[in-house]
Amino acid sequence: VLSTTEVDFAFTVWQSFPERIVGYPARSHFWDNTKERWGYTSKWTNDYSMVLSGAAIYHKYYHYLYTHYLPASLKNVVDQLANCEDILMNFLVSAVTKLPPIKVTQKKQYKETMMGQTSRASRWADPDHFAQRQSCMNTFASWFGYMPLIHSQMRLDPVLFKDQVSILRKKYRDIERL
Repeated sequence: VLSTTEVDFAFTVWQSFPERIVGYPARSHFWDNTKERWGYTSKWTNDYSMVLSGAAIYHKYYHYLYTHYLPASLKNVVDQLANCEDILMNFLVSAVTKLPPIKVTQKKQYKETMMGQTSRASRWADPDHFAQRQSCMNTFASWFGYMPLIHSQMRLDPVLFKDQVSILRKKYRDIERL
C-alpha cells in the first residue's frame, strides 16, 4: 500500500514527464540465449524496463491507444489470463515514445506488505503467474515485430530524501520513514 506522500511525489514526477509511465515497482525484460526468447524478471536490480500499472501514473491518451489501437487478439490474451495488462501497457507506451518508464522511490517493505495479503500474494508466488508473464512478453514482442521495451537505470527520489534539514522545509515529509 502506498502512502499519500508517495502518490503525490509520483504525480509530481509525472507532471515533469507526462509522456512516460511513472511509478512503483519496476520490472525488467531480458533475452534468454539458451531458450532463444524474451524473459521477464521481478528481481530488484538497478536496471528496469517496465513499471507495474497498479501503482503507476500515465496519460489517459495511452488508455485510448490501448483500447482503440491494439488488436483484439492481444487484449484477449490479457483478458483470458487476467494477467499481463501492465506488460502490454509498457510495450505500448515504449513503442509510442521510444522512452523507458520512470521508477520513483519505493518503500523497501512493499513486497513484504503485499505478501501479507493472501489473495494477491499467492498469485505473485504462483509459478504459473510468472510463466504466463514470460509467455506474454514473447506474444507481445511477436505482434510488435520487435522489442519496444527500453532499459533504464534512472530512479527519481524526492529532494532532501535523507537530508537532515528541518521537517518543516521538506515537501515530502513522511517519505524518509519508508
